[in-house]
Amino acid sequence: MRGMRWGLALWVSAWMGLAPVQAENGTGLAESTDIDRFWQAYDQVRAERSLNRQRELLQRKFVDPGTAGLHAFMQTKGYDTDCYVNAIRRYPRFWESVRSRTLAMRARSSEFEPAIARLRTLYPALRPAKIYFLIGCLRSSGTTLGDKVLIGAELAAGDRSVDISELPMRLRKSLGVYFASEPEKQLVLLNVHEYIHTQQRGPGKTLLAQAMYEGAADFVAEQVIGRTPALPYMQYGYEHEATLKQEFRSEMDGVSWSNWLYNGPGNHHGVGDLGYYVGYAIMRDYYAQAPDKAKAVREIIELDYRDQAAVERFAATSGFFNR
Repeated sequence: MRGMRWGLALWVSAWMGLAPVQAENGTGLAESTDIDRFWQAYDQVRAERSLNRQRELLQRKFVDPGTAGLHAFMQTKGYDTDCYVNAIRRYPRFWESVRSRTLAMRARSSEFEPAIARLRTLYPALRPAKIYFLIGCLRSSGTTLGDKVLIGAELAAGDRSVDISELPMRLRKSLGVYFASEPEKQLVLLNVHEYIHTQQRGPGKTLLAQAMYEGAADFVAEQVIGRTPALPYMQYGYEHEATLKQEFRSEMDGVSWSNWLYNGPGNHHGVGDLGYYVGYAIMRDYYAQAPDKAKAVREIIELDYRDQAAVERFAATSGFFNR
């Protein structure tokens, strides 16, 4: 997931046949020290009244000693010290409602071992990636940068109980839908989706390419876990596939993703991220028509989503737009 809806992967242990895993603090499968540092800084920031002092504390206690994962997360999502300080000052109820959930993330890394082992069975060329549990500024539950999987725990660990009452209306609406899907129960599926992104060549240049890039991660994750994400775009997409296909086709060669990807429910369908479903359906149909299923999984993961001609050939072979 490049935006709010997804994220999560992990460094894989030796018993899976890959390199041994060591977090930056020397223990465990995932690096979570940035979460601890955030809450230590949070308490000190909340105790201060001076905005300049708050910024200085956040920078010195959280950002400067942060892991490579935190710095990558800040880079890819455009986070800075002001972003964190403003969120801390404006949304104290939100932060207190997610605090214990984020701190509990460190104990969950072992849940992902069987899923990653299964992914490696389906795709033997799997390369290791490193997972970081992080705190962001409410813009992303997960993304990747190179071989780093970057998880925004303040979102990914949430459920319906998270207090969003202080948030701006637009954010409250989108996060309300997201937390209603109980993302903390989908953490393993989220992990596999993001891990797959670390294997792909992307992102895409057009709407079609990027939708397929995201849909590939959803489809392969389904092969691993046995289910799709419990998010509105999946159910709505299944029920309205013919209409979505027609609308998507009219825009798919463009470079604007705003009507289909990384958007909230404020469109005429009332459901965001419908491009994920279209991309998933293309992969579903490609896999269904392929005589060699193992080869199809490999082709889905290894397709160069930056190569528009290759993307168009792949979509044509799937037959999705011809049904």
